[in-house]
Amino acid sequence: MRGAADPGRIDALLRTSRLEQVSPDMALARRLLDDAARHLATAPSVLEMGDLPGAYQLAYDALRKSAAALLAARGLRATSRGGHVAVQDGVSALFGSAVPALRSFSRVRRARNSYEYPSSDTTAPDAAAVDDAITVARTVHDAATAILDDAPSGDPS
Repeated sequence: MRGAADPGRIDALLRTSRLEQVSPDMALARRLLDDAARHLATAPSVLEMGDLPGAYQLAYDALRKSAAALLAARGLRATSRGGHVAVQDGVSALFGSAVPALRSFSRVRRARNSYEYPSSDTTAPDAAAVDDAITVARTVHDAATAILDDAPSGDPS
């Protein structure tokens, strides 16, 4: 997986200060993947308890942290200006062609936002939506783990 799928997009995210260059950090990447794995292990129990928004949040956080792990290993980090959208855009630019499940990142993020910041007419997620978010997050986590495991000398290029 050498080279970025869309280096122009990464350059634009850097130019607009939505992403910043940092030292590549495999230890941080592994820590983020470990956090994501714990969220994925917890989300089904939270769903069983009936806390569907909480389970969705855990699934989303697992997805985001798995994506952020890939960025950390490449020496990239979202800024407060870029936030979660910059994580989504950066990882999609770098690994979107190799990890098709990343196409669902935007959909899961927008749904999570509607559940976390509801209006009076916002519905809570149903069990199928939570299951879908967990599946997407698990798929991205597995792909991120494989990418980092296969990276020579810790370089997931």
